[in-house]
Amino acid sequence: MPASPIILVGTGPMAVDYAKVLKALKCKFLAIGRGETSTKKFTEETGHEARAGGIEKWLKENPKKSVTAIVAVTENELGKVTLALMKNGYRKILVEKPGGASLQEIDKVAHAAKTHGAKVYVAYNRRFNSSTQKAREIIRKDGGVKSFNFEFTEWSHVIKDLKKAPGVKEHWFIHNSSHVVDLAFFLGGNPKKISSYTAGKLPWHPAAAIFAGAGISEKGALFSYQANWQSPGRWGVEILTKKHRLIFRPLEQLQIQEIGSVGINPVEIDNKLDLNFKPGLYKEVQSFLGKNEDLCMISEQQRNLTFYKTICPPQRHLGQ
Repeated sequence: MPASPIILVGTGPMAVDYAKVLKALKCKFLAIGRGETSTKKFTEETGHEARAGGIEKWLKENPKKSVTAIVAVTENELGKVTLALMKNGYRKILVEKPGGASLQEIDKVAHAAKTHGAKVYVAYNRRFNSSTQKAREIIRKDGGVKSFNFEFTEWSHVIKDLKKAPGVKEHWFIHNSSHVVDLAFFLGGNPKKISSYTAGKLPWHPAAAIFAGAGISEKGALFSYQANWQSPGRWGVEILTKKHRLIFRPLEQLQIQEIGSVGINPVEIDNKLDLNFKPGLYKEVQSFLGKNEDLCMISEQQRNLTFYKTICPPQRHLGQ
């Protein structure tokens, strides 16, 4: 554990989830929020005092009181806060996905991390779900992934009415759908070759509304994907080995189909941590404070932007 307190930036719902994990791990931390209302609510929900005024004020009044931080602010502030922390000497940072407000800002954060010699990790908690960890065990025993497919359909009828900062919904693929894409490629390997197609558009997402594609991963597995944000659907990932079809639908649960059978059965997993905390978060924070295994480094996220741009072409994004 860090010798100095961890700085938790943000006091919204995600920050509350982090605080619960940090308390369970018996970590010393300081919570920094912006407004009095959110900091007061954070304190009421966690029993841990939060300070208002924003991170800029904190950094000015408390130069380099720590080197470790967790960034759980609103989507449009992720990159700005992470850059400010690095500029002020913070060298180990876990920032909520996708690591910046836009593709351009994620790239900027990655370059800054390299310049400052900082270790910045993007928080994709689904990598640490109990269902994911169990699937990896099965995949290893079966000799690896042979093929996989995934769906990242979003509920447009719900998202269109969400109150978000300008630009967030226009980048919804990277801000939200990348949870599914990251999990699929984490298990099956990043694309070595990929062909992608898009169609349609939505008032809040002009880049595309329908997605389809296929390719081959660096692990030699064939993959395909689809999503239609104008039709019913849900997130899902299917991993195929020589012996099993592993089904994540929802992502927090794992079902299995044995070769030679049409039956699909739930897999028993030890998911106590996922029930007591936001799924995957406990193990993710534990890794961040420990050996950093399975975390997504900002440099990895920067490389991932190449195929993210292929799946959802950025030339039609607003404020790329």
